[in-house]
Amino acid sequence: MKSYIIKTFGCQMNEHDSEILAGMLEAKGYRPTEDTGTADLVLLNTCCIRATAENKVFSYLGRLKSRKRSNPAMIIGVCGCMPQQEGMGARLRQLFPYVDMIFGTHNVQQLPIFIDRILAERKPVLEILTEPDEIMEGLPAARKEGLRAWVTITHGCDNYCTYCIVPYVRGRERSREPDDIIKEMLGLAGDGFKEIVLLGQNVNSYGKDFKKPLDFAGLLKKLDGVSGIERIRYMTSHPRDFNEELIRTIARLGKVCEHFHLPVQSGSSRILEKMHRGYNREHYLRLVEKIRQYIPAATITTDIMVGFPGEDDGDFRATMDLIREVRFDSSYTFVYNARPGTPAAGMTEQVPDEIKKQRIQDLIKLQNTISMEKNEEEEGSQQEVLVEGESNIGPGLLYGKSRGNKTVVFAGDKTLTGSTAHVTITRAHLAYLEGLLIKQ
Repeated sequence: MKSYIIKTFGCQMNEHDSEILAGMLEAKGYRPTEDTGTADLVLLNTCCIRATAENKVFSYLGRLKSRKRSNPAMIIGVCGCMPQQEGMGARLRQLFPYVDMIFGTHNVQQLPIFIDRILAERKPVLEILTEPDEIMEGLPAARKEGLRAWVTITHGCDNYCTYCIVPYVRGRERSREPDDIIKEMLGLAGDGFKEIVLLGQNVNSYGKDFKKPLDFAGLLKKLDGVSGIERIRYMTSHPRDFNEELIRTIARLGKVCEHFHLPVQSGSSRILEKMHRGYNREHYLRLVEKIRQYIPAATITTDIMVGFPGEDDGDFRATMDLIREVRFDSSYTFVYNARPGTPAAGMTEQVPDEIKKQRIQDLIKLQNTISMEKNEEEEGSQQEVLVEGESNIGPGLLYGKSRGNKTVVFAGDKTLTGSTAHVTITRAHLAYLEGLLIKQ
């Protein structure tokens, strides 16, 4: 039996794409392996959001050169977002001529065809579609064992934020039919998955491309009734399309978790306008106020970028002030890096690297302080924890996620794995909560 390795770079969408790629390979008779020395196929599923991700791909491909020399029959492939960029496919062929197949995000389903062609003709394949095909349903997926599974509800993005390459490599937004989503979730429930994470570049704009109206709130109402699934999460949300009706819907539904990941990116309205985010600081703060009005115990997390072109000291202070006002439970923070092909890359007033570094350090320090304080507020509370397994923190300890998506560690028997436990939080840490199992 032939073997394969898939190396994934990037976001949850890429991770889920890799599950589908693995499913197609296993349907073709391949088995997974960790040994690049013996693998018959090595596939790199790539990301191009930041330059660091691309550099990791180039480095990995460079290391594969000697493997290919010692095993010429090994098939090396590159797919995902990187090849979808204009001219990148040809560049990859020039830099790494020993790569056998290069394809993009729009023709993932052709992987088995490409393999057959390479084996029959012994010629490299380079196929990048400029426009996405229709959504392919029923593709197999080799999912990792566990309780949580990803389900894509939208493909592509229509937002065109000035710093982001995603709409150019993932295409325009397309929503999956609700019946197809429900069918997939029912299958996952039958396989033992308890928690579903709905994926999309902007899940809140789900259904805008339908002739018959169905928005994200309407979809959640349908999915809340799927038998066998205990929890539903979603990512990523866009503040522009997150409205009060959606918040009220989430507050009423039993399976949709009270965790709101709402990327703000900047606390400065001036910078948000330059980013083409479609909302301002005041809109975002009103949204947070509504969330806490309807769901007081909600966990709110975010993404924050520093060093966007033109960001001055006043803009950065506005971001720091917003963090203090909202008091996010946690945030994913990163430094702006110019991506070729995006409007922001050509903007003047690029912020010097030394200023970016200082700002990100200040921001992380503030957020860590607030995150610790938010976790301390959980002490004494009772949390519903979906137990995922044994913790590596110490013997006899289990771990799982609260509905607010915080990791909870507590002493218990491993037979609790896969069940919902009620835990009293006894001690807060920055990265997790420590608890005591409540006897049933």
